Amino acid sequence: MKKTLLALSLGFFLAACNQNSVAQDAADENVDLKKEVSMAQSFYDFKVTDINGEEFDMSSLKGKRLLIVNTASECGYTPQYKTLQELYDKHGGDKFVIIGFPCNQFGGQEPGSNEEIKSFCEKNYGVSFPMMDKVAVKGDEVHPLYKWLTEKDLNGVDDARVSWNFNKFLIDENGNWVAHHGSGKSPMSDEIVAFATGK
Repeated sequence: MKKTLLALSLGFFLAACNQNSVAQDAADENVDLKKEVSMAQSFYDFKVTDINGEEFDMSSLKGKRLLIVNTASECGYTPQYKTLQELYDKHGGDKFVIIGFPCNQFGGQEPGSNEEIKSFCEKNYGVSFPMMDKVAVKGDEVHPLYKWLTEKDLNGVDDARVSWNFNKFLIDENGNWVAHHGSGKSPMSDEIVAFATGK
């Protein structure tokens, strides 16, 4: 009987240890994410991965106005790739850059691999502005950059919920958060064109 009780006690102890270990691992991951966000004092402190798997340092964009957009290949707003490219063709370059972040969190409308996304963008819309790795833009897995973009405590300006594909964030040439626009805002709207041209 004592052996049975000892075995049961040992089993409960090991199970509890395992649960504590899993919980601790999750807590450590959460702490690491919070640390990465808290250490990023400005937009330029972030590093991301581009669609080719290479590191992309946001500090390389100092002095440029930016439009950051979460994209998808199977969305009703997907044709905005055309107007985004039109905006980039007309005003992109030394002073203005568009950066696309594919995301599969809205209706599962970006299911492809990075290679498939890149091929789709180039073949169908001639996209030449920088495209990044597929990321989460909301929820527990939100990318640290999007956490900064959507939380006033971090960006210092406003809270902004990414409501669907093709939400747009404007960042000025000094790395300051300027505005957030929903999916329905055309990339060629007067407001965005004025921003792109520095007016």
